[in-house]
Amino acid sequence: MKSYFADLHIHIGWTETKKPVKISASKNLTFRNIIQEAYHRKGLDMIGIIDAHSPLVQREIQSLLQEGMIQELAEGGLRYQDLTILLGSEIEIKEENRGEAHYLVFLPYFEDMVLFSDWMKKRMKNIQLSSQRLYVSTRELQKETKIREGLFIPAHIFTPFKSVYGNCCKRMEEVLDLSLIDAVELGLSSDTEMADQIVELHPFTFVTNSDAHSLAKIGREYNQIQMETPSFKELTLALRRIDGRRVISNYGLDPKLGKYYKSRCAKCETLVIDESVCPKCDSQQMIKGVSNRIREIATLAHPKHPEHRPPYIHQVPLEFIPKLGPKTLDRLLEHFGTEMNIIHRVKKEDLLTVVFEPIADMIIKARTGQLKVEMGGGGLYGKVLN
Repeated sequence: MKSYFADLHIHIGWTETKKPVKISASKNLTFRNIIQEAYHRKGLDMIGIIDAHSPLVQREIQSLLQEGMIQELAEGGLRYQDLTILLGSEIEIKEENRGEAHYLVFLPYFEDMVLFSDWMKKRMKNIQLSSQRLYVSTRELQKETKIREGLFIPAHIFTPFKSVYGNCCKRMEEVLDLSLIDAVELGLSSDTEMADQIVELHPFTFVTNSDAHSLAKIGREYNQIQMETPSFKELTLALRRIDGRRVISNYGLDPKLGKYYKSRCAKCETLVIDESVCPKCDSQQMIKGVSNRIREIATLAHPKHPEHRPPYIHQVPLEFIPKLGPKTLDRLLEHFGTEMNIIHRVKKEDLLTVVFEPIADMIIKARTGQLKVEMGGGGLYGKVLN
């Protein structure tokens, strides 16, 4: 078996015909651009494109299949050169008297996603756009996913807007059938240490993904997965930890860099560490941070990791590193091929042939979360300090 790098949450911004899909995402985030960026520049082995339910996107996929640029795999997924593409959808559901939550659904084959869209468009106002509300219960969506032999993953589970713990419930069992969950996605402002304070989460495999809204953000969080080959079937086995397949590492931002780590006053934007009242303006209108929310709903005072839990490695993406600008990054890529090579494989002495020692040192420290960071919160990212 081999290990593969996988980022399973990437949005389509617009189509090549200039039609919006994810309105808040970059216009150059097209299906074609995503697969080329993920493979040639990022060096990923598997990606999940989670707006594949849009008929506008499906037309482009069909065209690329006819061109021969991509091919369908017998074990599920599409292949572009050595990159596997999983077709998914991010779906919003609002249970009665609860807030909205987002869920990821992945299906094995292109035709499966077309038929799933046909089912959803009768229960959704605009099937063309990303992350739209589906007017069914969450459990009904889970059952529909399993009927279609798909994967069901609650998305960015702690974020204060549109997530199962952050905005919907204190326990997933209140709204979900836990037996029909294949994995849970932690999101940018949390990690394993934080999530494993909740016993309900212990049985599940954790994934961490970029939730990319631009090409540059692809691969800012990702997973190292042990499989025979990168395919839908093998990923299913890995998420369920069957026959040696498994997630062997999660690579993500230090949660302090995430834009929802700490609470922030909605009125004056002061970062609030623990208080429920803003110390600056006395407002009680807070955008609740992930760390604050987890403290509210935790069932353990300290995390307890199940035996199957892999390491969560704090890693700073190259674009976050101070003084490593676009031109310097392009020089590194010219020499070393992909960002995965630079982050994981290139030795310091080889980096020094391209960049000065301070930047080489920061790249090495970025691999293992040794850089000092300033906390983010309330919608504003933290930052890496010099």
